[in-house]
Amino acid sequence: MIDPVLLGLASLIIFIGALTQSLIGFGLAVVASPLLYLVDPSLVPAPVIMMGFSIALLTLLRERRALEFNGLQYALLGRIPGGILGAALLLLAPQPVLGLVIASIVALAVILSIFKLHLPINRSNLFIAGVLSGIFGNIAAIGGPPMAILLSGKDAKQFRAALSAFFIFSSMIALIILAFSGLLTLRHLYLSVLLLPSVLLGFIVANRIVGAVDKRKTQLLTLVLCSLSALILAVKSIIELNITS
Repeated sequence: MIDPVLLGLASLIIFIGALTQSLIGFGLAVVASPLLYLVDPSLVPAPVIMMGFSIALLTLLRERRALEFNGLQYALLGRIPGGILGAALLLLAPQPVLGLVIASIVALAVILSIFKLHLPINRSNLFIAGVLSGIFGNIAAIGGPPMAILLSGKDAKQFRAALSAFFIFSSMIALIILAFSGLLTLRHLYLSVLLLPSVLLGFIVANRIVGAVDKRKTQLLTLVLCSLSALILAVKSIIELNITS
């Protein structure tokens, strides 16, 4: 169902993404989605969303004492219409266009992370962040940046706990929407099972080094990797569009 070499490469990418998210609170999809799309487009978004759910659950269990759920229900409510719109775009757009969209989402996430916008955490902004998260999440499994930007002022443990709680519920919403759209198949489940050990390994390694790793250097390295992967995916998609046109 998948070439062993491609599976090994995909597993390495998921490991790096899971390690990143375990250390800084988000990043599995931002790191993994553009690279996995290059490896095999069927790995995005459903398997990445499942891997995101897994690492979010593990992280929340670790950070559960810091969880403050106040207001997250408004973000989850916004995730529903956003997810439906994202699934519709997945059904309608050809693969090279989706590749460009994914690359653009990653580039936007990098830019917003650099400028570190500080917005008030209220019902309206939580709902808007949820809508954007739903659109990005169901197109590319990259639903974290809108919420990460909004919650960036929180303590590190509170930040990881709040994002993990959001990812758990939003991933379930996204997978339900994908299933009803016909975009979640048994093959996606099979691929997710094969990639799950990489998530567990990334989490275990992160737990051993979380106290010794410089968070700012980790975030910087993540942004560099994301920028490179987005650039590669954009170039590949543009070449494919020129070939088909």
